[in-house]
Amino acid sequence: MSQTQAHLCFRSFVEALKADNDLVEIDTPIDADLEAAAITRRVCETNDKAPLFNNVIGMQHGLFRILGAPGSLRNSSKDRYGRLARHLGLPPTATMREILDKMLVASEMPPIEPTILPTGPCKENHLEESQIDLTALPVPMVHQSDGGKYIQTYGMHIIKTPDGKWTNWSIARAMVSDEKHLTGLVIPPQHIWQIHQMWKKEGKDVPWALAFGVPPAAIMASSMPIPDGVTEAGYVGAMTGSSLELVKCDTNNLYVPATSEIVLEGTLSITESGPEGPFGEMHGYIFPGDVHVCPKYKVNRITYRNNPILPMSSCGRLTDETHTLIGSLAAAEIRKICQQHDLPITDAFAPFESQVTWVALRVDTAKLRSMKTNSTEFRKKVGDLIFNEKAGYTIHRLVLVGDDIDVYDGNDVMWAFSTRCRPGMDETHYENVRGFPLIPYMGKGNGSPVQGGKVVSDALMPVEYTTGKNWETADFESSFPEEVKSKVLANWEKMGFRGN
Repeated sequence: MSQTQAHLCFRSFVEALKADNDLVEIDTPIDADLEAAAITRRVCETNDKAPLFNNVIGMQHGLFRILGAPGSLRNSSKDRYGRLARHLGLPPTATMREILDKMLVASEMPPIEPTILPTGPCKENHLEESQIDLTALPVPMVHQSDGGKYIQTYGMHIIKTPDGKWTNWSIARAMVSDEKHLTGLVIPPQHIWQIHQMWKKEGKDVPWALAFGVPPAAIMASSMPIPDGVTEAGYVGAMTGSSLELVKCDTNNLYVPATSEIVLEGTLSITESGPEGPFGEMHGYIFPGDVHVCPKYKVNRITYRNNPILPMSSCGRLTDETHTLIGSLAAAEIRKICQQHDLPITDAFAPFESQVTWVALRVDTAKLRSMKTNSTEFRKKVGDLIFNEKAGYTIHRLVLVGDDIDVYDGNDVMWAFSTRCRPGMDETHYENVRGFPLIPYMGKGNGSPVQGGKVVSDALMPVEYTTGKNWETADFESSFPEEVKSKVLANWEKMGFRGN
């Protein structure tokens, strides 16, 4: 095995977190029934170190340890996004812009196809179908009102089209249904839903694998709304500059990352379904009794590394992987789409404070003025484009801001939105586009749960369309001469204040 760098091997990623002093190893017995998730949830809400539970009560056949908060934030301004940076082989001090640029670079490069190995660490152990009892494994109960135990919160589904031309890697939640089955969300326009529909037309169940503890760069790509038909393995290869190492499943013709911690092999049924949910989702709500009927996954075989680790996302209110990955990567794709269509957008980000239902778009106002457009025309141009793209599916508000706003700073975005966008007059609403039903005001609010509910809010002042900015910002950076600011900063700690 040659791929042992942190972004190409989950086990090495865990070691990198340890080297960064960003890991807490817990060797005392921890219950997978709520306790592990409660610790992880507290970590997410305080931006503390990632917890690695080495002694999970009820471990069977060596399955499994649990790593919580694999993609959450750090409590440090210097390396706030360090865990995400480690997913991509970047320095822990990388900015969000640098992280998103790294994710986007592969879209302009030819794919690097994976390398197929005869075997790998994920084959060190296995359970035959007769040995499998998912209900006996220490699968996390993530929230007390969840409808079941969710084994799949940070793993990677692997399926391919009937013609074999498109292999898709994606994240979609799934819970234990019984000894051999999972149930999980398979909803439009997810790629897993699209391919499920193709197999339905063929009248055959979908060959399927679910890999946990995959190369961190792969889980990042699985979270990104890359275009239909793009195979993530080649995309990750281009992004990392190296061919991913895969091995064939034992029971079907799918290929999984060789260093995966745990692999479930089986089928996604086109006929069998069962109850799924409720689940505490990315927007921070659980609706008890909110049960869906979803397709069943049948598990025919489990292969796994020695002493394997199951990554777990204890999702909910800020800040966890559902925000740092799903929102951030949707914004990156939206930026790319805008630029491909010659819109003057320089940056895009989903502010965490919006529970990643917004994307703020930073506008090059000099280019905007050269377009000789106005607010009504421009916001419609942006909305018509993005709200009809897959990348805009989970996003319900686009906020247009000027050059002086840092879209990666939630305070900046909220300041611009609150003071420059006149409600109603500076907004264009969309009710004829696909909506995201998991947002509570969609699925549980007024109106259609799957249609509309979207808006473009223009937080550009009218002069930014014509003559340019005509105000000064009333803050430390803008309201004082350089000599005064330098003196204040030089004496800051001497005066008794905390340093930066």
